[in-house]
Amino acid sequence: MKVMVIKMFDLNEIKGAAQEAALELILKAKLKFEHIVIVGCSSSEIVGQRVGTHSSPEIGVAVFETLNEVFSKEGIYLAAQCCEHLNRAVIIERVASTNFNIVNAVPVPNAGGAFAAAAYSGFSQPVALESVEADAGLDIGGTLIGMHLKRVAIPLRLETASIGKALLMAARTRPPLVGGKRAHYDEGLF
Repeated sequence: MKVMVIKMFDLNEIKGAAQEAALELILKAKLKFEHIVIVGCSSSEIVGQRVGTHSSPEIGVAVFETLNEVFSKEGIYLAAQCCEHLNRAVIIERVASTNFNIVNAVPVPNAGGAFAAAAYSGFSQPVALESVEADAGLDIGGTLIGMHLKRVAIPLRLETASIGKALLMAARTRPPLVGGKRAHYDEGLF
């Protein structure tokens, strides 16, 4: 019988990497008050295991609390993407849900994911949405957040390339460019 050994990670290191990533995303994506950031987070990947195999509520809470603190200080809404067991539904504060359809789902670590479960417990008035159109996003561990980003998504390279063992990808969005050679664009929207 093969026994898996999972290296324990320092939660302070995980929180530090999450904080650095969030602060860098705010700057590089030029996020403003009431923008929405979608975050997909695999706690399994953070500990070096395949997504969905070693869900860790402790890591989910640590990452959620860190990101929520950073984003809420700037008036930015955090949206937590659930795993495929809840069809990648999104957990968000009710106040940010007015333009989206609410669905009935309560994430738990093994059906929704530890990060989404932490968001549902940590938000003051959480709701689940079928989808959202976020202004930027963080994908921690290959959770595929693209379906919840506005058109047009632009990849961002952050200095923080991982959280624990999980690869970190980031994106911002911009309005689609329309027109041709004669078109002029508002540089402030890039």
